[in-house]
Amino acid sequence: MKSTNPITGETVWEGAEANASDVKAAVARARDAFHSFSLTPLADRIAMMQRWGEAVTQRREDIARAISNAIGKPMWEARTEAGAMAAKVGHSIRAQAERAGDRSDAAMALHHRPHGVMAVFGPFNFPGHLPNGHIVPALLAGNTVVFKPSELAPGVGAIFAELAVAAGLPDGVLNIVQGGRDTGAALLGADIDGLLFTGSAATGTFFHKHFAGKPNVILALEMGGNNPLIIHDAADVDAAADIAFVSAYISAGQRCSCARRLILPTGAFGDAVLDRIQQRIATVSIGKPDEDVFMGSVVSEHAAKQALEFEAALVQRGGRGLTRLDCDGAFLRPGLMDVTGVDVPDEEIFAPFLQVIRVDGIDAQIAQANRTRFGLAAGLVSDDAQLWDYTRPRLRAGIANWNKPTTGAASSMPFGGPGLSGNFRPGAYYAADYCAWPQASQIAQSPASPTLPNF
Repeated sequence: MKSTNPITGETVWEGAEANASDVKAAVARARDAFHSFSLTPLADRIAMMQRWGEAVTQRREDIARAISNAIGKPMWEARTEAGAMAAKVGHSIRAQAERAGDRSDAAMALHHRPHGVMAVFGPFNFPGHLPNGHIVPALLAGNTVVFKPSELAPGVGAIFAELAVAAGLPDGVLNIVQGGRDTGAALLGADIDGLLFTGSAATGTFFHKHFAGKPNVILALEMGGNNPLIIHDAADVDAAADIAFVSAYISAGQRCSCARRLILPTGAFGDAVLDRIQQRIATVSIGKPDEDVFMGSVVSEHAAKQALEFEAALVQRGGRGLTRLDCDGAFLRPGLMDVTGVDVPDEEIFAPFLQVIRVDGIDAQIAQANRTRFGLAAGLVSDDAQLWDYTRPRLRAGIANWNKPTTGAASSMPFGGPGLSGNFRPGAYYAADYCAWPQASQIAQSPASPTLPNF
């Protein structure tokens, strides 16, 4: 298999695709390694993960370059992603202690045990940070891992094998299987104890159906969203427009937490916000990763064409283009469309494209925000703290931000949401929850007859 740079077409990684036999062998290695690794003292596993973080820091530029080469992400953003990978180790150690640690007294004890062999499916948009966010807590808990990187960014996944060596992980603890659909299908059908996935709702739903009737396999699914941003009022119209612009167009719109729907009031204020967003679209810097740009390309020319098709379908339904998508190979200039009153599909479009809906009154705006099968991210822009207190508990979203972009998320907090955004197993800080199961014990120092009622 080959990976090509979406901007230059240059081959940036080349290697063998794992077939069913390769996958079976990788899972067998992970199974063989599990018993001893699960019984390795936690302090030793922590030390391994700390070395992992140190190796990421040392390889930061290599990792960033591999990310950028694979998906066209600007180097400033790719370096930020590599930095988040290193920082994830400390967050995961703290989360494991807080959410899946051990405690005991003279009469009772609580321990947490790993599941076994965990399959990790990596996405393309954050091919380092997101699988790293599954792998680090899984290994801390004592699981072993078989990792299938995105076939669109295999070169990033290949670096994980080198990180495992630098961290001193025992043989078989972390296994990499490169490939596409067939490799993934083989991993789904293998002897695994858990599946940790970040990706599309369609794929995640398929995985959920695949494991129906198998409650012994833990599933953690993060599947994106059709995320709303409500702008209700703001004295600083430029700041409101900046929040909307970043929410929709950061990472060329290829974040699962990007705003897809902007819910604005009618009238002069809403018009002013739209005008400022259009000004930013007209002047936004888009270009090659090493240039001083806000946006790079989308992941492929095919992805760019899909975005254009999505836009064209909305126009046919009655959408009014405020700023049309402009395509040059895999580069897309952001699009902005008024779809007020239009019957639009409730789909996540993974591109720099924002749909505008004009409604008046906060209750109508909230209702419009919640009109989705998803529930990952949402936001409110308003100067009124009481309005935020009113709005926040009425938003059906796992990430609800006030006067911040919808993409604002922290590794020290959980990440996930209801509906088709996942299966109620949020990641980030809460990844510790799905990487281990609790074992509760009652303890006596010597055998004693149980106290029973008289019959």
